[in-house]
Amino acid sequence: MRSALARAAGISGTDLDALEHLEADGPLTQRQLGDRLSLTSGAVTMLVDRLAGSGWVRRCPHPTDRRAVLLELVSAVLDSAPAGLSEYHRRIQALAAALPAEHREPIRAFLADAAQAASRAAGELDHRSEPG
Repeated sequence: MRSALARAAGISGTDLDALEHLEADGPLTQRQLGDRLSLTSGAVTMLVDRLAGSGWVRRCPHPTDRRAVLLELVSAVLDSAPAGLSEYHRRIQALAAALPAEHREPIRAFLADAAQAASRAAGELDHRSEPG
């Protein structure tokens, strides 16, 4: 689904990952986005330039740090999502709604734990690959 969505939107998988982080968590600094995507500062600058140039994101002043800029998903982007995405979201929501109530919390906990384990493993891999 991820690959098909990126192709339909005409962007790379990394670009899609960046947009998903901004959609899920709201505005982020370039550094925060780069950390989440495990990108160097140069690579995240190119990514942000590409997304801003294509109208996917905009740079906004940080409310408390004059040196930082926040990256914000352009709201019109969500309204012009590739065909089929909203149907996919509806299907997933219907599946979640159909889960018996007693199964929802164990599944939510498992998914949260799996995401946390993946995040920790990614951090460990990044740390191991750092020079020095």
